Amino acid sequence: MIDVLIAGGGPTGVMLAAELRLQGVDVVVLERDAEPSKIVRGLGLHTRSLEVLDQRGLLERFLEVGTTYPIGGFAGIAKPIPPNLDTAFPHTLGVPQTVVERLLREHAIEVGADLRYGHEVVGLSQDDEGVTAELADGSQLRARYLVGCDGGRSTVRKLLGIEFAGDPSRQEWLLGEVELQAPADEVLAVMTEVRKTQLGFGAGPLETGGYRLVTPALEVAEDRTRPPTLEELREATRATAGTDFGMHSPHWLSRFGDATRLAERYRSGRVLLAGDAAHIHPPMGGQGLNLGIQDAFNLGWKLAAAVHGWAPADLLDTYETERHPVAASVLNNTRAQAELMSLDPGPQAVRRLVSELMDFEEVRRFLIEKVTAIGIRYDFGAGPELLGRRLRNVNLKRGPLYTQMRAGRGLLLDQTGALSVAGWADRVDHVVDVSEELDAPAVLLRPDGHVVWLGDDQQELADRLSRWFGA
Repeated sequence: MIDVLIAGGGPTGVMLAAELRLQGVDVVVLERDAEPSKIVRGLGLHTRSLEVLDQRGLLERFLEVGTTYPIGGFAGIAKPIPPNLDTAFPHTLGVPQTVVERLLREHAIEVGADLRYGHEVVGLSQDDEGVTAELADGSQLRARYLVGCDGGRSTVRKLLGIEFAGDPSRQEWLLGEVELQAPADEVLAVMTEVRKTQLGFGAGPLETGGYRLVTPALEVAEDRTRPPTLEELREATRATAGTDFGMHSPHWLSRFGDATRLAERYRSGRVLLAGDAAHIHPPMGGQGLNLGIQDAFNLGWKLAAAVHGWAPADLLDTYETERHPVAASVLNNTRAQAELMSLDPGPQAVRRLVSELMDFEEVRRFLIEKVTAIGIRYDFGAGPELLGRRLRNVNLKRGPLYTQMRAGRGLLLDQTGALSVAGWADRVDHVVDVSEELDAPAVLLRPDGHVVWLGDDQQELADRLSRWFGA
């Protein structure tokens, strides 16, 4: 029996596969499409995702192919970055989603994940021992757990009968990479003029040639699974920009909307949901790709603990209790940004007010921490401000903290040298070192870098170790 089946080979699925493999879990990824997608939806990685990659020793791969940009504002309202953000990465990394997926896929394969393309899950059943997945070719696979990372139209979620509550798309955009006959200066001039009244339009040159073009659709398609035709993109572009720039030779075409939906629950027995299968929202702020990667980072070690048999009784349930509110917050702020980008008089009045409020450093900091996910604090009960938050990459005498977290295990950072993880040493590393940036005798970190204990009392530490890492 396979330990874990993952339906969906996008960034969330392959990130989860790699996290499971770090823990020695047997994992198979089933992707419906015959090859990786060429469609570029996401364009960047936010601060928390960069921290996640650094914790696993992957960041340099991404920096080599990406471009660093200042952290954006909110709903396109640009303001100075507040000083001293609580992170070593106060920027965004511009890198296409296809490249993100490729690098994560390569990492997953390196650590031993089995990725199978052209394998579609069409049915499933489960019992107390495991899950049986039925594939489109008539075959079956049996696993102890199954995770649906199969997108907003998730087959796994539908098979489970989990409600996907929210609002359908009210607006739709067409997106594609195409060749344009118009000279570059003409394209830039038209785009600059159009964006004075239509923020949903853009045409940017690609390093590989051609343009990435996005424009409002003339209507919301009844069948949103059908990609647009080149003529549809031409018509929509002419309606918005007054010209189609002589577009031709599309590399790929797609459509997306502003639907906002959140799964009622993230788990049904031995089947779980992650990424777009659990939540969809407007693209404002570029948070979708990042949210899915961070779902996988939260779930991976917990699911591995369940497979290995040492997980506390409710550990796997904390995936939903922690990540469901995070997704709800993202849905809320993307809805707000969508409203602020409307050119109607009411939203424009609110936009002007928000712009004035963002002149206050505290407001900018609050919004940036929300969009970049570094402001997340899980509810671990009463305690110091750092409890429940992720610990940034503080410097130790031996080097950056995150270099000690590559294996995906828990970590006790002990500045006293008097504590012990005896009994948990197979799943928690004990690092005796000091940092001028950490005002606590010792901190206990989960594999995802969130602080679950601070102090110097061995009995309290043992209680926290039992709570998160088993008896």
